Amino acid sequence: MRELSCDVAVIGAGTAGIAAHRAALDAGVKAVLIEQGPGGTTCARVGCMPSKLLITAAEAAHAARAADRLGIRIGDVRVDGPAVLVRMRDLRDRFVASVFEGLDGLPEDTRLHGRAVFEGPDALRIDDHTRLRFKAAVLATGSSPSVPEPLKGLGSRILTTDTVFEIADLPASLAVLGAGPVGLELAQAMARLGVATSVFDPGDSLGGLGDPDLKRAAREIFSEAFDLHLGAKVESGAIEGEGARLGWKGDEGEGEKTFERVLAAAGRPPNVAGIGLEQTGVTLNDKGGPVHDPRSLLCEGAPILIAGDANADRPVLHEASRQGRIAGRNAARLARGEGAARPERWVALAMVFSDPQIAVIGGGFDRQAGHRVGRADFCDQGRARVMDRAQGGLRLYAEADGRLAAAELIGPEVEHLGHLLAYAVQDGLDVRRLRDRPFYHPTLEEGLDTALSDLA
Repeated sequence: MRELSCDVAVIGAGTAGIAAHRAALDAGVKAVLIEQGPGGTTCARVGCMPSKLLITAAEAAHAARAADRLGIRIGDVRVDGPAVLVRMRDLRDRFVASVFEGLDGLPEDTRLHGRAVFEGPDALRIDDHTRLRFKAAVLATGSSPSVPEPLKGLGSRILTTDTVFEIADLPASLAVLGAGPVGLELAQAMARLGVATSVFDPGDSLGGLGDPDLKRAAREIFSEAFDLHLGAKVESGAIEGEGARLGWKGDEGEGEKTFERVLAAAGRPPNVAGIGLEQTGVTLNDKGGPVHDPRSLLCEGAPILIAGDANADRPVLHEASRQGRIAGRNAARLARGEGAARPERWVALAMVFSDPQIAVIGGGFDRQAGHRVGRADFCDQGRARVMDRAQGGLRLYAEADGRLAAAELIGPEVEHLGHLLAYAVQDGLDVRRLRDRPFYHPTLEEGLDTALSDLA
């Protein structure tokens, strides 16, 4: 076994790991990136990009079917499932290839391949070929999909967010477990592509919404798109013919049904098990992950930082990229004997690319906060009606002094309003200053003016 040393060891070559490695190199220290698995980042390979490609095809099919409402006559709409999936994988693979091209430009002595396991607070073993000594390390091992225990015997009938994009054709029917952002996006896309889709979630919310009014609106909207079972837990699964028979219990009683495929989309736990963290001296939480400072990303008890999906904090790409940069710079500081910096966190920003879209800013609705609430609806808003997409609403939450604290939205193309509101919350704008801005007519942004007026 060869013996190597470095200033900073970065474990994982996803979005956070690549950013951390680059930041450490830019800081002038010797950094080594340790790669394991298929690579290409979760976003490009099995997350953001393939899901949006599938959603785009689904939106095209839906728009064609709905064109008659606008006086546009289109014949029967036929979805070619294999062609949709081939196009999705072709473009997905291009995104992944661009990630690999970036890594291929790195000096060979800054990369190692294999599974890294801690042997102590300053040493890693990579497979059986290398022992790497380090002064500081960044843990950026990402996450993996989980399959509920009752469904682990379903074999190829169970799909995850890692395998659903590899199917050769669209199934005739699909059960989606989980009504969070990923489950909701994929369920609606599949339904619009002609798949008989059912969604199960033990909670009462869709897409992370918390506001009672918006939760009711979302339930009404998406119940028209697919068979929806909120407050329902799938408790059994068994192979039946070429499909799987599921049994569930919930607020609406019990049920059983057979589906061709089942998609487990109820979360992606971090990859922190079996990598020797107990050998490092870090304090572990009740889920086996390192206790860490959410600003510096430094773990308690060792010169190890944790970034991206591995810390299960904010599993979205823009946060993973920023966390990687913070962790890489702080690892370089630790390697030089300096203290870790603690930059302010960005405002929390989460989005769901369903139709209508969902955005939650600053944590959204908080029943205990006592916020003042500004309301606007898209159901009778001019631009939304022109677009034939008059659904949903907007809620602003402000402190007693008028400063914006959070927001929740469900409506057409609210990804844009979501960004505006995230900037406003992060910059500490109050209702008066934000209202004193131009709102062009007719735009969806006029809904923000309405909600601000309601607050004022």
